Amino acid sequence: MDGSPCGSRSGRGQCRNGVVFTPLAASRARQFYDDRLDWPRFYYDRTCQCFGNYSGYNCGRCKYGYYGDKCDRKKTVVRKEIRQLSFLERKRFFSYLALAKTTKSSDFVILSTGDRHHQDTYRFMDASIYDIFAWIHYYSMKPILLNGTFDFSRNYAHQGPAFPGWHRLGLVFLETEIQRLTGDEDFAIPYYDWRGEKNCSICTNEFIGASNAQGFLDDDSHFASWKSICSGFSYPDAYCQTAGDECQMEKLHRKPGSDPRVKSLPTFKDVEDTLKWKDFDRFPYNASALRSFRNAFEGFLRPSDGTTLERNMHNSVHIYLGGTMAQVPISSNDPIFLLHHGFIDK
Repeated sequence: MDGSPCGSRSGRGQCRNGVVFTPLAASRARQFYDDRLDWPRFYYDRTCQCFGNYSGYNCGRCKYGYYGDKCDRKKTVVRKEIRQLSFLERKRFFSYLALAKTTKSSDFVILSTGDRHHQDTYRFMDASIYDIFAWIHYYSMKPILLNGTFDFSRNYAHQGPAFPGWHRLGLVFLETEIQRLTGDEDFAIPYYDWRGEKNCSICTNEFIGASNAQGFLDDDSHFASWKSICSGFSYPDAYCQTAGDECQMEKLHRKPGSDPRVKSLPTFKDVEDTLKWKDFDRFPYNASALRSFRNAFEGFLRPSDGTTLERNMHNSVHIYLGGTMAQVPISSNDPIFLLHHGFIDK
């Protein structure tokens, strides 16, 4: 950066005063509404408009996929199935995750407290790069608050058309943050191809961690000491107030196959049946949409007939793995979330 606002001196971008104040925004201002509905105006009265391939809150970064001082070098990274990684590649992946879990973000903070009805209670705090990622997923799943009333029928990342794209961007965000942290432009998040698996073959200490009798990760696993940000804090009327308190966070846990609702992972046929639905999404664009690719893909619809509402695909993997993954708002705390969503993205 050249030290000027939004990099304006070097042509990276320019500062914008506020955002167009629409009639909808004006009506929301009269009664309390969700802080996410009028982003970024809810928190900021000035933002950067970036040019070309420049990006970021201050235009100091490159758009995803571009590199170099002038963001003019395009590069593609390739995601691999985790079992296809070499021993060294796998160790590098685990060490990068450990670094992201323990390194405070220099650019982002999280909203750690706050009665959602009262803006003056909002507080922000520093967090690690991985916890920022995990918290964003938690934040996306809060019910929408409009005119002082909560709408539980959908949220920002699930039960609607945004599901695939939102999670793709989330993965790319963490992938890019780790690339910046480590200086490794070739880093890519691997995926877990769970089709037809009789059990979770990567739930071993060699890979993503075995579980002990209580369901917590083995002491010898790579993630035995990891704790879940915002665990045990799913109240709709507040954001998690224990985000910075290690004592209040629970350790990662999993119990693959223990939930009677889902006794096996999706099959090859489930995936093939899902991919046959040609309409990306259909009215009413929520968990009840029929013959909808997105709804079958997300896992609210039987893929084979497109009309029976049931748990399958993406949702059933969360339930099958159990523990932290089955608590969907905080599921992104478990690194197996990355591998699952890497395959969902594929």
